[in-house]
Amino acid sequence: MRVMYERVAGLDVHKKTVAACRMRVQKDKRVVWETKTFGTMTGDLLKLHDWLSEWEVEQVAIESTAEYWKPVFNILEEEFEVVLVNAQHVKKVPGRKTDASDAEWLAELMLHGLLRASFIPSKPQRVLRELTRYRTTVVRERARVVNRVEKLLESTNIKLSSVVTDVMGVSAKAMLNELASGATDPQTLAQLAKGRLRNKIKDLEAALVGTVDVHHRFILAQQLGHIDFLDEQIEILSEQISQHLEQMVSRSSNDDGVSGPSKTKKPLSWIVAVGLLSTIPGIDRRTAEIILAEIGLDMKQFPTADDLASWAGFAPGNHQSGGKRYSGRTTKGNRPIGAALNQAAWAASRTKGT
Repeated sequence: MRVMYERVAGLDVHKKTVAACRMRVQKDKRVVWETKTFGTMTGDLLKLHDWLSEWEVEQVAIESTAEYWKPVFNILEEEFEVVLVNAQHVKKVPGRKTDASDAEWLAELMLHGLLRASFIPSKPQRVLRELTRYRTTVVRERARVVNRVEKLLESTNIKLSSVVTDVMGVSAKAMLNELASGATDPQTLAQLAKGRLRNKIKDLEAALVGTVDVHHRFILAQQLGHIDFLDEQIEILSEQISQHLEQMVSRSSNDDGVSGPSKTKKPLSWIVAVGLLSTIPGIDRRTAEIILAEIGLDMKQFPTADDLASWAGFAPGNHQSGGKRYSGRTTKGNRPIGAALNQAAWAASRTKGT
């Protein structure tokens, strides 16, 4: 089989250990290799870096395993061409699986150029990814707490969610705060309604009749306080994301070594890209930030729109044998962008005049 690279390495990464195999082609065309196990502490990974440098390794293949590959990638990315590969694509023959043999297999596949690299964005984009993904986690936690509020209200015979669309809206939240503070009169609570909700005063008075005990008020107060805290965290995260996007813009506008005709065409900035995506029905600023954090601005890593759809997990599966077509279920794909696009699709389907 044709040798594509002459000095490569394969790394089988786990939580506490990294099985490494360095491989090189000698002048007589013989392939030699060495295998060694390292820890995953920063000091151990620096030793791994030096060990690979001894043989002047150029290409390093890492099997993507949960989040464990990231510390290794952080140490090696500046000095080596690191290829992150999907574990499903490099399965070995059953019955001969050890960490060392997996590392050797990765190195051998890398030697012959048989590995397909996963998309790893630049460091600024990876920072943006971490920020947007954590914000999504906080938003989901807020939704869970809101569901707990509705469950609590059901246990007290308060049917507020049957009348209002959002129990965390301005009017409904004002009623809940008064309820947690000790208010019991349905008529007084219903008068806190604002705007079009005042057309449902009679329905609100009926819905706010319940059996609220002391422990219900205590739990409700804790839940409302938790929601306020999460709202504050979401706002802080959104501000941090905006600041990071601005820094990415300034960084891209100060590229060195660019002159002549290429300087006349202003590159697309991240802030402008967010604004452009936000013009699509169903996509708001938050969704646009998630999409950009996942796919970036440079579309060269996706040769066609079909490739992008497959990477995001929206392309149908391809399973055919003996002239018969089996399951066409979509693959997992990129889950953060998949969730964001699903929400955008639902929002667009309910948008009028588009």
